[in-house]
Amino acid sequence: MAAALLSAYALPSHAQQNFPTRPLRVVVFLPPGGAADVLARVMAQKLGDLLGQTVVVDNRPGSGGVIGTNVVAKAQPDGYTLLHSGITMHGIGPHIYKGLPYDPVKDFAPVILSATMPVFMMSHSQVPVKTVSEAVALAKSKPNAVSWGSPGTGSAPHMVGELFKVVTAIPSPHIPYKGSGTGAPAFASGEVQLFFDAVAGHQAFIKSGRVRALAVTSAARVSAYPDVPTMKEAGFGRVDGLVWYGFQAPAGTPRPVINRLNAESNRVLAMPDVKEKLTAVSIETAGGTPEEFTRFIAAELGKWGPVVKVAGAKVD
Repeated sequence: MAAALLSAYALPSHAQQNFPTRPLRVVVFLPPGGAADVLARVMAQKLGDLLGQTVVVDNRPGSGGVIGTNVVAKAQPDGYTLLHSGITMHGIGPHIYKGLPYDPVKDFAPVILSATMPVFMMSHSQVPVKTVSEAVALAKSKPNAVSWGSPGTGSAPHMVGELFKVVTAIPSPHIPYKGSGTGAPAFASGEVQLFFDAVAGHQAFIKSGRVRALAVTSAARVSAYPDVPTMKEAGFGRVDGLVWYGFQAPAGTPRPVINRLNAESNRVLAMPDVKEKLTAVSIETAGGTPEEFTRFIAAELGKWGPVVKVAGAKVD
């Protein structure tokens, strides 16, 4: 309440009504090149057109996403600095990281759930497996020799991988990368044998044959990859989880500003060309109200806590 009152004084009502009057910044807590960055840039361009102001994407990777997230938590609550939030820092991270410099719930104002995407389990082409079962058998036959990567500790793909280890009891080490932008080419070069990630950053490598998609965590097969089975079809139905992203503002951002950002973001997500561009990289647009996004975040925090505990996942 106090933060909201302070923001009202900091941003007069006429400024709220005329918002925005200058460029906006969207902070992405991961490096360029991955699904989060692709989605943020598509959203930023279209949102800028609707708002009549430039929307700049500011990549702030580091410390598993804490650095970029903290930038927004400490920013002026005026709507000009937004976090491209995700499951890493607002679903899983709070259960893994201790002593965060911000409160993942109290220090943010949810704006909109922008998109979701399934996690793909992939293998390098030089690894002699074509199915999930074959990958499990290989990993068990060579304890600790088959490593698997993810776009970072605490990410949804990381936790899906940890859950996979719990379900299959494979003795395989986890190798975290600093986002898909660095992890995808490292995986394609053969640094690790398996990888769990959203597919956006890996498409070129799958197309070239350097990487093979084994299964996907969605309930149904992905239209862009109709030959890739779901984890349930592959015989591992307990392995699930979606990557998700959305915009959040600093706590105390005036409600009229939140409403404007939400309304224009919903318009962007409904655009046919946006849907087509994102569907091509297996990103499913979402949308909805700030209240719905708030409830969604609460549900994700509740879901992943027990998974982290069972998997015994910790910051590397």
